[in-house]
Amino acid sequence: MTNAELQQRKNAATPRGVGVMCNFFAQRALNAELWDVENRRYIDFASGIAVLNTGHRHPRLVAAIEEQLGRFTHTAYQIVPYEGYVTLAERINAIAPGDFDKKTAFFSTGAEAVENAIKVARSATGRPAVIAFTGGFHGRTMMGMALTGKVAPYKLGFGPFPAEVYHAPFPVALHGVTVEQSLAALQTLFKADVDPRRVAAIILEPVQGEGGFHVAPPAFMESLRALCDEHGILLVCDEVQTGFARTGKMFAIEHYAVVPDLITMAKSLAGGMPLSALCGRAELMDAPAPGGLGGTYAGNPLAIASAHAVLDVIRDENLVERANVLGNRLKERLNTVRERVREIAEVRGLGAMVAVEFHDPATRQPDAGFARKVQAAALEKGLLLLTCGTHANVIRFLFPLTIEDALMDEALDILEEVLGT
Repeated sequence: MTNAELQQRKNAATPRGVGVMCNFFAQRALNAELWDVENRRYIDFASGIAVLNTGHRHPRLVAAIEEQLGRFTHTAYQIVPYEGYVTLAERINAIAPGDFDKKTAFFSTGAEAVENAIKVARSATGRPAVIAFTGGFHGRTMMGMALTGKVAPYKLGFGPFPAEVYHAPFPVALHGVTVEQSLAALQTLFKADVDPRRVAAIILEPVQGEGGFHVAPPAFMESLRALCDEHGILLVCDEVQTGFARTGKMFAIEHYAVVPDLITMAKSLAGGMPLSALCGRAELMDAPAPGGLGGTYAGNPLAIASAHAVLDVIRDENLVERANVLGNRLKERLNTVRERVREIAEVRGLGAMVAVEFHDPATRQPDAGFARKVQAAALEKGLLLLTCGTHANVIRFLFPLTIEDALMDEALDILEEVLGT
């Protein structure tokens, strides 16, 4: 079967609303490489959108899943529980930031983790309102879309959205939004739109994912924590994309002198198996009544087994430090190229969560066309890249942290070549 034949079948059988970037179809993959059905190889700098920090088919994950397959594949944890779920919750509670008692619940998707964070926040505080930020992405469910700060393509034609969700501008110096302006906008929100005593939670990504890998300034995070403490608001960190060593810390919030009340996790938690988590202060997590949290597939046994292996690999292969080493190599190469590629507006990121933003050199306006050109040229040479950003003018780099040095060098050479064309 060829890629073209499969493309025809896909178009006939599946809806256009599931946007698909590539016109080729995967056949097999290993670590940071992927082969299509015509046996063409690609270096994978997408990692299934930040899911494969431990690479494709890490042997320890495969072994853990196979071992669990020999026991059972499903009971529904809330019907018949199993030890792996409890042990993983204990491990997450131990590594999550905060010197206080924590509890963790597992779900299937990042959007589910976010939905349940809002449920817990509302149940614990007795308040309805939630504040999110422009450029943030929190999922494709109705509440996830309401929280997301980007209309196209995520919100087009899907309203009305849940009420009592408000947005404030995220501080991005490159785009002219300072920390002071963002904090002032929150105060305006409290005066014009919602009493802070009605706000259950403020939710944000420490490093925005779909929004363009913008890193929250430390002063902003510290001010948010103080603001939340002042008004009895819970601080929720969405670590769905940033978690599990990607930023050079186990969690991105560890880069700050701030501890959130609740943390959402997914993506690289289980190395490709569908698993998400919500971890938070024990008293908050216990606020919903029994039966208020859960889901038929939540905490699937195979995914739980894979997640245990992920944590073992991150520890044993020093992937937190590896993220910093790889991220620095990438940023050094991009900053070298920047001297001759005037379209590069900024190179940014924490650890291996790195992005490059493009603008028109003459007007300084966002240049989505140049980003698409680079992405297409790289794909033609066998390097898979993702774009992002409110203006779609950013390329983000999400290679597995287990990528071999020689393969990383090959990918960086391709990247440098296509940036110069």
